[in-house]
Amino acid sequence: MSRLKRSDRPYDIVLFGATSFAGTLTAEYLAAHGPDELRWAIAGRSEEKLRALRERLPEGTEVGVLTADVSDPDSLRALAGHARVVATTVGPYLTYGEELVAACAEAGTDYLDLSGEPEFVDLMYVRHDARARETGARMVHACGFDSIPHDLGAYFTVRQLPEGVPLTVDGFVTADAMFSGGTFASALNQFARGRQMIAAARDRGRHEPRLVGRRASAPTGTPRYAQEIGAWALPLPTIDAQIVERSAKVLERYGPDFRYRHYAAVRRLPVAVGGVAAVGALFAAAQLPPARRWLSGRVKPGDGPSAEKRAKSWFSVRFVGEGGGRRVFTEVAGGDPGYDETAKMFAESALSLAFDDLPETAGQVTTAVAMGDALIERLRRAGITFRVAASR
Repeated sequence: MSRLKRSDRPYDIVLFGATSFAGTLTAEYLAAHGPDELRWAIAGRSEEKLRALRERLPEGTEVGVLTADVSDPDSLRALAGHARVVATTVGPYLTYGEELVAACAEAGTDYLDLSGEPEFVDLMYVRHDARARETGARMVHACGFDSIPHDLGAYFTVRQLPEGVPLTVDGFVTADAMFSGGTFASALNQFARGRQMIAAARDRGRHEPRLVGRRASAPTGTPRYAQEIGAWALPLPTIDAQIVERSAKVLERYGPDFRYRHYAAVRRLPVAVGGVAAVGALFAAAQLPPARRWLSGRVKPGDGPSAEKRAKSWFSVRFVGEGGGRRVFTEVAGGDPGYDETAKMFAESALSLAFDDLPETAGQVTTAVAMGDALIERLRRAGITFRVAASR
């Protein structure tokens, strides 16, 4: 149970940004799968849209409606004061997220988001981690496809390896899916802010405690043909490897010397070459404001694929872990990563913080550190695969 008593706040969970594409899917998931005792509310700017969403939820669903606006800090403080857990889909988080982080850190309210924005996560650590530790708030970023399959997948893999020895884990991502307008907007924003991202990471490094007697790293790999999975491996410049590294720094189970590398797995060389070229072109275009504005208009935040398209989408993350003379192959897999499974991961993370018996943590923590085995078990029951494929 969250260290906040249920009597302290009127709601266990408040979902902010509930009328967004991802928010609506998360609300529908909570309505369908939340426990009977769940007290929750949907929140956002428009009471009219929130009430319309509530009307679309299954008959008999009891859900509150709260209005709040990212431009009104007082409304966000009131929101944080009403909940034991606040889960927000309102991004790009670098633009719209900080005031809610600050409100939750001050109120001792657990906070979750879907941010895959390294600069935002680093800035929030520097500015709000200390206060969250004082109040007991758990601040958990990247609670969707960024970065739960990778963070919990690496954690699951480590659990299959010997203890107390140096360990290496490589993660290989494959997916067939579309991603949201909000995700695209966040990616463009990151590509345009390379210098600021580096500065935020360096500032975080100056504030983080140093590891003593242990090492954990997530170096950027090089493109290669990975015989262990039979595919071309291309380094993925996403937040996922950073999240895994932070879990490894906190949890001694990762051993005295841990290294993680993160790749996209591509079967055919021409596709691999084309993917690298496309990312390079997108990065270059994001540096030019007119091109960035044009690209932003192609896929708008709130847009998303149809239910039929999502039903055909899937993801798989394969891991190869080694250490102590043992090698293990594991996999985390599921359906549509950008929407359906992200909503599932996000909702189950909120439910885990609200109801599960978890380790005592506070401040900015990862999903593996905050929820670990409890969240893996929840996701397994919800249909996401965590399995050992082979070992020797």
